[in-house]
Amino acid sequence: MATDGSLVLDKDFADIRVRLDAEARTFWCHLVPQGRPCVSPGVLRDLTEMQADVARWLAQAGEKRPFDYFVVASGIPGIFNMGGDLKLFAEAVRKEQRVLLQHYAHRCIDVVYNNLVSYGAPVVTIALVQGDALGGGFETALSCNLIAAERGTKFGLPEVLFNLFPGMGAYSLIARRIGAVQAERMILSGRIYTAEELHELGLVDMLLTPGQGDEELRQYIAGQGRRHNAMQAVFRARHIAAPVTLKELRDIVDVWVDAAMRLSPADLRKMERLAAAQERRTSRDRGIGIAAE
Repeated sequence: MATDGSLVLDKDFADIRVRLDAEARTFWCHLVPQGRPCVSPGVLRDLTEMQADVARWLAQAGEKRPFDYFVVASGIPGIFNMGGDLKLFAEAVRKEQRVLLQHYAHRCIDVVYNNLVSYGAPVVTIALVQGDALGGGFETALSCNLIAAERGTKFGLPEVLFNLFPGMGAYSLIARRIGAVQAERMILSGRIYTAEELHELGLVDMLLTPGQGDEELRQYIAGQGRRHNAMQAVFRARHIAAPVTLKELRDIVDVWVDAAMRLSPADLRKMERLAAAQERRTSRDRGIGIAAE
């Protein structure tokens, strides 16, 4: 088994891009979904494979680990990720494909949990948010130890608009950070928040200058120097003091599956309209050259 990272770094993923900045001791993972920038089966496939490779790499490297920071970002300017695959959800509910929906949801939870526990290594996980983070995209950011967001970026949990709730970690992760009451308010309101608002609430850790997030995050990492050991220890302590277990996440996602299977035809039509709106926005952005190809 290779221990030099070639297992993951040499792979040609379709929906993510990975690279190691050895000098900065930072592993970068950019989301570049084909089609709509959602958590598609393709994105899940690539993330699952990448995370397994990274976990093996770190475990085998031991104290000689190749990086101290893991950053998840987006390769599509203006969009971090727009959430779950709503078309897949609607079709699965209509066809009563509960097992398919549950399999998708459990794979999402595994991705969230790997970020949350830093791959079982003294690594700090960071979400760099430079565009909209909605639904599952917001949950992806929440799963990281730190959220660094450019000012003006938008976050939201819109699932209540089609009579559902965000089941892939939002309740647990928000409740641990700012309390269950605030988590329920955010989930049931469907409201869109700015990075500045979430910074005031304590969910966004760092505010960055629009268009300069990459460079400012690199400067931040470079400025930590010897403090990395203290940082990763604090985040491990956070997880011990307010643990979010894999069982808890899976139990909640099973509640989400139950709720999804009870959606009415009217609810599903609303879900599909939202998916269509996302697709129109993506097509527009790609058409004028905003999105990274």
